[in-house]
Order: sequence, then structure tokens, then C-alpha cells
Amino acid sequence: MDTAMDDIESDRLLRINQVIEIVSLSQAMIYRLVKAGRFPRPCKPGGVSSRWSEREIQAWVVAALASREAQS
Repeated sequence: MDTAMDDIESDRLLRINQVIEIVSLSQAMIYRLVKAGRFPRPCKPGGVSSRWSEREIQAWVVAALASREAQS
């Protein structure tokens, strides 16, 4: 199987409540950060409800922690 397809198949789309649980931010703050370009943008696979790539959320958390370490 193609490597790109492996990457897609190993990613999950998360609902907002799952994202909130992972990043410990409110829904309003998440959408503010998305609007400011500082948080991964959601996709709308069904046309209405938003979903986030689990990999992108995990990468955002890693970057936030790395940024904190760099500031120390």
C-alpha cells in the first residue's frame, strides 16, 4: 500500500469535545485560535459539523510544549 494512504488511514477525525479533552482549551478559545491561524483548521466531511485531524492536534500539542521549552 502507498505510504500516503497509510498516513491517511492511521489518522482519525476528532469531534470538538475530543479536541477540548486533548488540549484543555474551551471551544471558544479553539475557534479563536483557528481564526487567528494559530490552531489546526477543521474539515467538514459531512458539510456541517467540524472535525480535526488527530495527527494535526497532536503536532500542535508537541509544538506548544517545544515552544514552552524554548522560552525557558
